[in-house]
Amino acid sequence: MTNSRLMVAPTGARRTKDDHPALPIAPAEVAATAAACFEAGADTIHLHVRDDEGLHSLDAARYRESMEAVAWAAPDMAVQITTEAAGRFSPADQLACIEAVRPAWASAAARELAPEPEVARDFYAFAAEAGVRLQHILHEPQDLELMARLADEGILPPDGWEVICVLGRYVPPREAAPEELAAFRALMDHRVTHWSVCAFGKREVECLAAAAAEGGGLRVGLENNIQRPDGTPLDDNTESVRRVRDLLDG
Repeated sequence: MTNSRLMVAPTGARRTKDDHPALPIAPAEVAATAAACFEAGADTIHLHVRDDEGLHSLDAARYRESMEAVAWAAPDMAVQITTEAAGRFSPADQLACIEAVRPAWASAAARELAPEPEVARDFYAFAAEAGVRLQHILHEPQDLELMARLADEGILPPDGWEVICVLGRYVPPREAAPEELAAFRALMDHRVTHWSVCAFGKREVECLAAAAAEGGGLRVGLENNIQRPDGTPLDDNTESVRRVRDLLDG
């Protein structure tokens, strides 16, 4: 169960330029960030888009615009879109997004889809039929137990799960700690074929080092953390990527 990818998550659903001036919002900014981060060692971008007010969006046209911009700026970089609700969207909205965009790769959280089982069933069935690679977001270790229940009910595929463990939390704020990883790992079995980690807060690289030591994939970026370990602000997403790349190459 390994995943060697280094993914950059440059924007996220909630932070703004008031939080960090280098946070990319417009498609051109995202594309430039993708190119710089690819050069620094990231091979994948986790893509969010925003509406005209700067709020989290699942709009298919906005996704296509940003995906095209990234493909032009960093043609060899893999792209993963998010279907995250972020408190704004329903399971039906998430299904509509993945149907309209038909991405090669997307992330989704079972806990967001589960309240509407028939929509969840359609979501996972469409992904399987369309060949959309899914990464399942685990906000807590217990999300693996939820996935197992959904699989037993025939809603979720029974195996071949790719997951990302979220250490810490943005809302309500909770800084990540490497010790959190053990609870996730304890619930993983043969159904999990690839696993990765992202971590909120200034202990981000420390948490990713723990994941790397166990063979996990890594996701880094201003979506999750805007500070160095000493509390000073990171320059940009490229610095985040370089710090983790140095960890992997060291």
